[in-house]
Amino acid sequence: MSPNHKKKKQRKQKNQHQPHGSDEPQESVGDNGETGQKSPPEEELNNNKPYVVRHSDVWGRYLIASRNLKAGEVIIQVEPLAVGPWAESDPVCLGCHRTFEVGAKTVRCPTCNWRICSPTCTGLTTQHSRLECIPLKEHGVAKLLETCSSATQIKLAYEAILALRCLLLKRTAPDRYEKLLEMDAMNERRQQITSLWKRNQETIVQRIRDEWKFEEFSEAEVHTVCGIIEVNAFQIGPTEVHARALYPEAFYIMHDCTPNTTHTDQPGSHELTVRPTRDLKAGEPLTLSYSYTLQGTLKRRQHLCDSKFFWCQCPRCVDPTEFGTHCSTLKCAKCPKGLVLSSNPLDQDAPWKCKNCPHTIPAQSVTQLLNGLYKELESIGGNNVELFENFLLKYEPILHKNHYLFLSAKHSLCELYGKAPNYLMHELTLDQINRKEYLCRDLLTLADSYEPGLSRLRGQLMYELQAPIMVKSRYLFETQSITLSQLKQTLKEVARLLKQSAEILGFEPPGSADHEMAVAARNALREMGG
Repeated sequence: MSPNHKKKKQRKQKNQHQPHGSDEPQESVGDNGETGQKSPPEEELNNNKPYVVRHSDVWGRYLIASRNLKAGEVIIQVEPLAVGPWAESDPVCLGCHRTFEVGAKTVRCPTCNWRICSPTCTGLTTQHSRLECIPLKEHGVAKLLETCSSATQIKLAYEAILALRCLLLKRTAPDRYEKLLEMDAMNERRQQITSLWKRNQETIVQRIRDEWKFEEFSEAEVHTVCGIIEVNAFQIGPTEVHARALYPEAFYIMHDCTPNTTHTDQPGSHELTVRPTRDLKAGEPLTLSYSYTLQGTLKRRQHLCDSKFFWCQCPRCVDPTEFGTHCSTLKCAKCPKGLVLSSNPLDQDAPWKCKNCPHTIPAQSVTQLLNGLYKELESIGGNNVELFENFLLKYEPILHKNHYLFLSAKHSLCELYGKAPNYLMHELTLDQINRKEYLCRDLLTLADSYEPGLSRLRGQLMYELQAPIMVKSRYLFETQSITLSQLKQTLKEVARLLKQSAEILGFEPPGSADHEMAVAARNALREMGG
């Protein structure tokens, strides 16, 4: 740990992300026994913002609403402290972090000779030129990159850029560097994971210090920055941008598998905006999800342990049925109506038991089964409606209808019906239109449980749902299968879905696919006279 970082308040690993929904955590006061640092004074915790920073022996530092908050209102809006490529990123422009098109002409920065998309890329002035451009030139790093023996080594070199940018803040913007060091690197916990610590030592620490010759930064400082990135970075930008960023304030928001906030980042500047997805009362903790909500508990908790170094114990993880949705539940092979659930969701090795008979399955067998099915699902081509449908049919005897692997397939089908080749909206049969409507309604019910309120997922599903309802209702009216009164009633639901979808996705940044969906929803609503 670097000398500067020792001065920062550290959270004890045993207190990291303990059960949410338990008794209100006890706030720490006075000196911290581990670091000798006093808790920040009250005026540092609020500053008239819509949230307050609290300290707990259970959750560490976290945010609560300082007043009643309305769904959709801005509660945090901050510029990034540092932005850089993903871990093991494909080569990207160091200005905009966009990947290069196959066969595109190679353009290089005139100063450091590192590859860029264009000399006029606006991102060059906000990150690259201000931080690593001159140092990369002085240390001849581009020449070293040209001699990399494999694609993997090139990807690791790009991964090291964000760590280097963070470290260079120490000399170019010390105040921003100090803000970075407020973030928990979890060095003690990470050092216990020998493979992770060794990987960072060999691929990041030695690359920056020994290969690139930035010897001014100690090994401890580089390891700490690696931890800060791993624990606190947000993935940002649209699909073609391979970037992650570190933000002040937002890093305090704690994880929950049923989050009550959502966030967006602006193209170019990557300014982060955090909003509540539902109305919150003063004193409620602010939460976001560090994992994909449409996954089961076993998968989510393992991902959080591997990537964020804690075992989640939120209310959803504690409940074997995941709020009655059965997102992880298997069907029993021994009795016709039996459902098989984990006997203890907070223990990855706990056996799975049928609720209707004595049948038990070892956790290892469940993991092997799910890993195999996941690989099969991932192998399906992006536009292959038939294979997604066949996957659902094939494993219907094994998986609960709401199992997260089924949810993934259903989510793909929601988008493919109406958009995939040979499945455009005007080409769908009535059965296929009904199928799209059923899938959208089914997923929307689950989204209401996992991401209630103004969540991006709900906005997307509402937009997908309105189309089959609209097409089917008009067809049924034209064939005199429903009355004018029934048509009007159905169109009211369409208008409601369009309105809510436009409201939710309207928060997304201009130019994004979701924002374009919001524009389309508003236009459709206007055509309906809404």
